[in-house]
Amino acid sequence: MISRKKSKKTRMEKDSLGEIKIPFEAYYGVQTQRAVQNFPVSGWKAHPVMIDSYVYIKKAAAITNSHLGILDKKIAGAIVKAADEVLKGKHREHFVVDVYQAGAGTSHNMNTNEVLANRGIEILGGKRGNYKLINPNDHVNMAQSTNDTFPTAMRIASLIMVKKLLPVIKHIQNTFAKKAKQFSKVIKSGRTHLQDAAPITLGQEFSGYEEIVRKHFDLIAATQKHLSELGIGGTAVGTGLNTHVKYRTLMAKNLSKVTGLKLRPTRNYFEAMQSMLPIMELSSAINNFAADMTKITNDLRLLASGPTTGFGELIMPAVQPGSSIMPGKVNPSMAEMFNQVLYQVMGNHHTVMMCSQAGQLELNVMMSVMIFNIVWMIEILKNGLKAFDEKCIAGLKADEKKCREYAEKSISIVTALNPIIGYSRAAEIAKEAVKSGRSIMDVIREKKIMPEKKLNKVLDLMKLTKPGL
Repeated sequence: MISRKKSKKTRMEKDSLGEIKIPFEAYYGVQTQRAVQNFPVSGWKAHPVMIDSYVYIKKAAAITNSHLGILDKKIAGAIVKAADEVLKGKHREHFVVDVYQAGAGTSHNMNTNEVLANRGIEILGGKRGNYKLINPNDHVNMAQSTNDTFPTAMRIASLIMVKKLLPVIKHIQNTFAKKAKQFSKVIKSGRTHLQDAAPITLGQEFSGYEEIVRKHFDLIAATQKHLSELGIGGTAVGTGLNTHVKYRTLMAKNLSKVTGLKLRPTRNYFEAMQSMLPIMELSSAINNFAADMTKITNDLRLLASGPTTGFGELIMPAVQPGSSIMPGKVNPSMAEMFNQVLYQVMGNHHTVMMCSQAGQLELNVMMSVMIFNIVWMIEILKNGLKAFDEKCIAGLKADEKKCREYAEKSISIVTALNPIIGYSRAAEIAKEAVKSGRSIMDVIREKKIMPEKKLNKVLDLMKLTKPGL
């Protein structure tokens, strides 16, 4: 067999700290290699969307600086070509920095600079490491700092991920709407405090779920407004040191073109570099959605409990055997999976929140772990939500007979008698029904409180699910 082992051949590169060996075949350089050696923490590398977002910035910066006449067109062209290759999926194995790295994401920025520089050097006919042709700092990073590029990349990555998440949320909203219509005539007992409550239809319950999801869709979509405001051009501290006076506006315009997003310069570059408000706004919106989806998922698990000793009002699609020892057991596996996803999402949000408040003066240095958690939480939420929708919600069925049986047995239907006989007397009837094990209807008949015809009219279960006296 032909050996697949990488060559042990190396090349030497030098930075302000001295010389270091680099794997010969690597497109990255000395600062990336130092990061690899310094931060062997998790083995997790940057998410593809974050790689794309950073490369978009480098591409747009090369175009902008070339247009402004401060970057040689030949060099800019090579950087743009190298960037396009990465955006098409090439050279991804050279983005090697751990997500837990030097503060503010400096290591990731330099990893990107070095990969594009070395690939650009090859495009110009040179050899990797010959930074006289294209320099990672002087050319690829021209008019930039980690301090303005990383938060910009965070915003772009977040926008891309949100646009992938929103259709999935909209789809499950529509699924709930379909179920609300399907279950519109299924009478069941309402429950408050996990005790019997007034009748409700299963469709009404699901219409509530649909509206909850709709509102969260709107809240998550609204975060795109602030995410679209970029502090690119602030460089180190927000002042724009080392940038052309027209760089900020033109950079936002070119970034919009290369990403396909509607981006604009921020009104205040100091705020954009100090505050993680747009990221926290998104994280909080997703966390709130996860909290409500946890409630809904728990509801569905409860309503599907049984099938003989639980509520058993809902029947979930069986996706796998539920036990290695109990034959015939079927568990709410998709709901259990989704609950775990939601708890992870809320844990990710807590990390983002702690990192957001950790900013100091002109910069937040915790950005790299923030965007890792943002992208991760959206990725697993998107995938988990889609699977839950398709393999659980869409296939839900109602046990209409059991639902109605519980509704008829519920002592809370006596609530309809309040306007007729008063709360106190209605309460006595309810207590007697519980004590004797009889239905509310039987107790009322025995006491001859009202004629049968009127009783059937007053306690018509479907009418009790609507406003009226």
